[in-house]
Amino acid sequence: RASTPLPRPRGTGATSRGESCHPQLGHTASEPGGRAPRGSWSSESSGSSGPREPRYRVVLLGDPGVGKTSLVNLFAGVQERELLEQHGEAAFERTLTVDGEETTLLVLDIWEPEQRGEESRRRSQCLQVGNAYVIVYSITDRGSFESASELRIQLRRARQAEDIPIILVGNKTDLVRCREVSVEEGRACAAVFDCKFIETSAALQHNVAELFEGVVRQIRLRRGAKDSHPHPAPGQKHKESLSRRARHFLDRLVARNSSKGALKVRSKSCHDLSVL
Repeated sequence: RASTPLPRPRGTGATSRGESCHPQLGHTASEPGGRAPRGSWSSESSGSSGPREPRYRVVLLGDPGVGKTSLVNLFAGVQERELLEQHGEAAFERTLTVDGEETTLLVLDIWEPEQRGEESRRRSQCLQVGNAYVIVYSITDRGSFESASELRIQLRRARQAEDIPIILVGNKTDLVRCREVSVEEGRACAAVFDCKFIETSAALQHNVAELFEGVVRQIRLRRGAKDSHPHPAPGQKHKESLSRRARHFLDRLVARNSSKGALKVRSKSCHDLSVL
């Protein structure tokens, strides 16, 4: 199997162009993907007649410059020379073998800076089309970390009734001397906003395979949990509202100079992408 360009040509599927530069993501070779036409997205996993592996859409969110495109190109196995030719939005498809089972991910790098009018509608559409979301910030840019928190709130509002996998990613861990956001802050943010957390380095290819394999595991876990518990148990207490939790977290973030311990929130295994 291969990472295929989109839209796909009619008829036969794409063929491999040699070995992937990241074979650990799955037992597949890969080739650069292409742009996905707007208007063709759907929040449902697509499939066709016949026994095929599941296919899910994963949307990358985050400020410009945090490394979203680098991560998605690593996922697709795009070479450095090809990476320089990439412009604008992109979508890459790849079949991963995770825990002995094949799953196809369509990863969308389509998030754009906030603008008015048509562009704003496109941003809203991005929040509706994913089966899973990866929110990326740079550990060297505190502003991108705060934006990631805001994106988490927007995403919850847009998909309030759905239990979709969301992974908070602190990228650029290779730039240790420029770090502005600690690992503890990232984990605390993930715990508060009820999502998973991982730090990566696209430059060193560190934890990139683990990230996308973790996305697959989170999708499977949530779908399995949904099938097992279709309705909440009678008398079950509602979780604290997201707005209140967000307010508490942002208050602690502002007052972080008082004590590093103030940001230590009990982790619900937020750093383990193999559990709920």
